[in-house]
Amino acid sequence: MTSFSALFAAVFISAIAFQSCLVHGNFYSDIYFNWGAKHSYIYNNGDDINLLLDKSAGSGVQSHKAFLFGSIEMLIKLVPGNSAGTVTAYYLSSTGNYHNEIDFEFLGNSTGEPYTMHTNIFTQGKGNREQQFKLWFDPTADFHNYTIHWNPSAVVWYVDSIPVRVFRNYKSLGVGFPDEQGMQVYSSLWNADNWATRGGLVKIDWTRAPFKAGLRKFNARACKWNGPNSIRQCAYPTPANWWTAPAYKQLSWDQQIKLKWVRDNYMIYNYCTDYKRFNWLMPLECSLPQY
Repeated sequence: MTSFSALFAAVFISAIAFQSCLVHGNFYSDIYFNWGAKHSYIYNNGDDINLLLDKSAGSGVQSHKAFLFGSIEMLIKLVPGNSAGTVTAYYLSSTGNYHNEIDFEFLGNSTGEPYTMHTNIFTQGKGNREQQFKLWFDPTADFHNYTIHWNPSAVVWYVDSIPVRVFRNYKSLGVGFPDEQGMQVYSSLWNADNWATRGGLVKIDWTRAPFKAGLRKFNARACKWNGPNSIRQCAYPTPANWWTAPAYKQLSWDQQIKLKWVRDNYMIYNYCTDYKRFNWLMPLECSLPQY
């Protein structure tokens, strides 16, 4: 990493504590367990959840409400130590064969090795848009803010207020975009040792179970989905729909610098440069500007 990049890292990390405090919600009212409830628990007056995984089962939660556009935030502390074979997921999704989905997934690794942060987006049931990153901090030492910001112009993935990925709306050119289905918020901790770590070569060490991932202060500053009428209502540019303001249509100059720093130094896979995978017939969005 260059000294210039190191300077950016120091500046960005110093802002993390302040930015993380912006997330405030309550799991008792906003979230419920959709599986593995006996392995997990809510505490700290509804501010925190521990998701647990042992050999019998993992666990997961989802939001009561679905949303269309806005900002979805969660503080997450990942499984420490030897987390190989585990996946902690945090994502938005609708349902059905033609569902939309926006993903953060954190792929565990052997002790001392860095996590892989996996991102993807599905539109009308079609995914295959993976981008992966290593993180510039230890995600197991403390809670960090992971945000999905989503409006009619673009989807942006943020880590501690730093943009790491942008997927712009090119629906008019035939590229799918998630703008017509409400999505609920999900998080889970599960056994994925058939693929998560080195393609499945490294398995879970069950002698270290139970594995624990922490969630804190979920917040959805977003438009509640109330059926098809929401497609127009949530996208209409009004002060209440703050995500439609001009400031959110494109990253600022400062945000673009931060995005470039992350992608230059920490991105390890980009489907848009995997020519062999697509037999050189690359997805259309790969030739279009994203930010």
